[in-house]
Amino acid sequence: MDATITRHGFDEVMVPNYAPSQIIPVRGSGSRVWDQSGKEYIDFAGGIAVNALGHCHTELVNALKAQGEQLWHLSNVWTNEPAIRLARQLCAATFAEQVYFANSGAEANEAAFKLARKYAKDHYSAEKTEIIAFNNAFHGRTLFTVSVGGQEKYCRGFEPLPGDITHLPFNDLASIEYQISDRTCAVVVEPIQGEAGILPAEPIFLEGLRALCDKHNALLIFDEIQTGMGRTGDLFAYQGTKVTPDILTSAKALGCGVPIGAMLTTKIIAESFSVATHGSTYGGNPLACAVASRALELINDPTLLAGVKQRHQTFMSGLQQLNSKIGLFSDIRGQGLLIGCELKPAWQGKARELLTFAQEQGLMILIAGPDVIRLAPSLIIPYPDINKGLQQLAQAMLALKMGY
Repeated sequence: MDATITRHGFDEVMVPNYAPSQIIPVRGSGSRVWDQSGKEYIDFAGGIAVNALGHCHTELVNALKAQGEQLWHLSNVWTNEPAIRLARQLCAATFAEQVYFANSGAEANEAAFKLARKYAKDHYSAEKTEIIAFNNAFHGRTLFTVSVGGQEKYCRGFEPLPGDITHLPFNDLASIEYQISDRTCAVVVEPIQGEAGILPAEPIFLEGLRALCDKHNALLIFDEIQTGMGRTGDLFAYQGTKVTPDILTSAKALGCGVPIGAMLTTKIIAESFSVATHGSTYGGNPLACAVASRALELINDPTLLAGVKQRHQTFMSGLQQLNSKIGLFSDIRGQGLLIGCELKPAWQGKARELLTFAQEQGLMILIAGPDVIRLAPSLIIPYPDINKGLQQLAQAMLALKMGY
């Protein structure tokens, strides 16, 4: 620990677009984290669904060290072995035939939206530019992706925004049927809306989107930044449905904490990104790709994925038992290890307070808006850690209920 580094220092030297907790974590191992004072926490947050294999997984540390001693960065003037290896793995594991690498989910989505418009113009017409997205979606913080997400709180002050983006109600197929036309170049959807409160897309909704996109020659884009890499119990959430997208974006757990994003698509669509139409200085760098390659090998394992579904049942059973006694939640929902607990009307607006009480108990959780707590722990979190974390959550729930 560096005694000269304190939470006060953040306010002095960091741009104030974040308001982090008053603690500063300094070490992590598995599903445990320790702060500067040595206090231990159980991690149900997972770096917002990033640390899919927990903190400092031995295999990932070894991959990072090995590549770090060979080659870090080249730029895209040259390619590299880890990038090609990772792209082959992703194609072998999914519908995709080609991959574009970026540094984040926002960048992967930016590439997807640009590609959708370019493909439409290449194959249909210059007027085929509309992107349909859904209310309360979240696709990133670049100007284009925040505009497609459409949440006013993230757009305010940055106008004028990119145009020809239409926002419609989530899980409302009739509204899509009414709006979509031959001017629509793409429909983008999260299989589970994360920031909106862990809201799963209904199977009939996704199937309807696929049919409507086919009818109007529009691309169906799945934003799997949060739901991908085993989070739902399938490698990617689309694999647990009857729907295959045209473009899929991944990030977060793809590198398990090492920054990397990816856009996956077919060869015919990828052709519209010809040489120099898009790019990234760091995208596909060997260091990140080497770690992501090992992460994908570990996560794309039937036993691990089955374990995610088993842990889901443990979490759901435990949360329901807590709620039957304490009664704070009106709904507990989600898939795999992406779970949302919505507060009852009497407690709405207090999700962040519950997060604070949980932290005091030694538990890290997340929120998804003001009314929902979000759990996104390691996919291999030990069962004793689940049980202890749920006990800590119960104490936090009681503290909120009692007004401590």
